[in-house]
Amino acid sequence: MISQWLYRVPTVLKWFYPSWYVWDKKASGTKTVYLTFDDGPIPEVTDFVLDTLSRKHTQPIPATFFCIGENIHKYPAVFKRIIVDGHAIGNHTYNHLQGNHTSTKEYIENTHLAQLEIAKYIDTSHNELASKLFRPPYGRIKKEQASILRKRGYDIIMYRVIGYDWDARVTPEQCLKNITHKTKNGDIIVLHDSLKAFKNIQYALPRAIDYFLKEGFKFKTL
Repeated sequence: MISQWLYRVPTVLKWFYPSWYVWDKKASGTKTVYLTFDDGPIPEVTDFVLDTLSRKHTQPIPATFFCIGENIHKYPAVFKRIIVDGHAIGNHTYNHLQGNHTSTKEYIENTHLAQLEIAKYIDTSHNELASKLFRPPYGRIKKEQASILRKRGYDIIMYRVIGYDWDARVTPEQCLKNITHKTKNGDIIVLHDSLKAFKNIQYALPRAIDYFLKEGFKFKTL
């Protein structure tokens, strides 16, 4: 379990997890960061994120969206926009289940339901935007659950940098600092296109993008 207020996951913590959990993706030759967004799609919030990624800069900023199946079902137009804008898609279960509080059978079935929802809009067997990426809600998943998903072809995507954008105790300024402070080449950053995170994201996301570009980072999808 990742501790509260640990805005950068230390290397030593990774040792407690199977080696095939993806926490970062080191890139050679250029500094790279990976923006990821959990919990959408949500009208207005996801739209703001997409607007920021596409309009603020001379070239669109690519990102990876880990979507909740129920939200895809509720807001298909917003989900389609993520696809049209060329971002990568990942699975975040159908009902945002916490793995360590859910039976393995229910968890796997719920993840499959989310993948079926994704597949309504993307050919998951042939489309590179829909490679089987999975992020466990809350960063919590039982070893057995992760092992089964791995055998079913999913990459388990974690993160190195945590913005705490959803936490009402975190100011927009602190959220920005969480995102940018000590970020390194290859880091995966977790943010949220959710109502709880909206205030912090509105302030922090455009400024974080400006910061990384100024520091010579490139953005990539997972």
